[in-house]
Amino acid sequence: MKEVTLGRTGIKVPQNGFGALPIQRVSVEEAVRILRKAYDGGMRFFDTARAYSDSEIKLGEAFGTGYVKREEIVIATKTAAKTPDDFWKDLDTSLTNLKTDYIDIYQFHMMGQCYKPGDGTGMYECMEEAKRQGKIRHIAGTAHKLGVAKELIESGLYETVQYPMSYLASDKEIELLKLCNENNVGFIGMKGLAGGLITNSKAAMAFISQFDGAVPIWGIQKESELDEWLSYMDNTPEYDSEIAKFIADEKNELSGEFCRGCGYCMPCTVGIQINQCNRMILMLRRATSAGWLSEHWQAEMEKINDCIECGKCMTHCPYELNIPVLLRKNLEDYKEVLAGNRKVQ
Repeated sequence: MKEVTLGRTGIKVPQNGFGALPIQRVSVEEAVRILRKAYDGGMRFFDTARAYSDSEIKLGEAFGTGYVKREEIVIATKTAAKTPDDFWKDLDTSLTNLKTDYIDIYQFHMMGQCYKPGDGTGMYECMEEAKRQGKIRHIAGTAHKLGVAKELIESGLYETVQYPMSYLASDKEIELLKLCNENNVGFIGMKGLAGGLITNSKAAMAFISQFDGAVPIWGIQKESELDEWLSYMDNTPEYDSEIAKFIADEKNELSGEFCRGCGYCMPCTVGIQINQCNRMILMLRRATSAGWLSEHWQAEMEKINDCIECGKCMTHCPYELNIPVLLRKNLEDYKEVLAGNRKVQ
């Protein structure tokens, strides 16, 4: 497994990070077992957030109780705070949950702007003070919008940047990796499986392994998923001509606007499950159809007819999708599949 240095942080870890969002869906006991197995298998980078319900608590139970020496792992977490008071509350809660004296990489979560010293918000000053106090080691941010990510990288203020990065990325998004290296900024790649649209982990691993300074964090919920990623610790897939062709075919199939399923558009004002309904046809192609064609999902898809086009979802979509139009198109295609007039496999 390739070892990666995250920019000017100097942090060196194997290029296989653990994304701890999904462990909020399993019991504490199961999460602890999976996290410790990840460590025993060679993973050293663990990413979580205050917004991930009890994910931090589970990390604390796994590693804050003497199972490992603190300096043997790298913990990154996030605050979605918008005020200094909330910043300090989040930081203190995270330290308590994680059972640690410090956080290696502290990130502003899903930034809509690049906080800077003297901008009037006081947010960047909070990061600086937390670093002075030794509660955090490195100042960082996460973004879903290309322009914000680019500003973070070029500002000289952030030591790592987290941004969605999969083999479905556009050329402009891939340029962010080069920009990070030019500015000595570490790159943390989230959503490496594009919200479940990518099912070939070998291709996903081979793609990101081409780039220096990048650590992908794979969302892991099941032991079987962990085993797949651990298998690449000693036998990392290479980006060869076969994988390159496979990825080219995938990008061709998924060209144009499509929903990544991030869920930031939620909740819908009329109760539509936007993050699932808006990519239904893609999921039907890439997963067992029966589950998505159940009575439950038929009823959920019918809710698209209730859309009032209020536009609220579009104001939150980091990819600036025309959500009402895509929803109607998915409903139309879905009905064609139900009627037997269209094949999806």
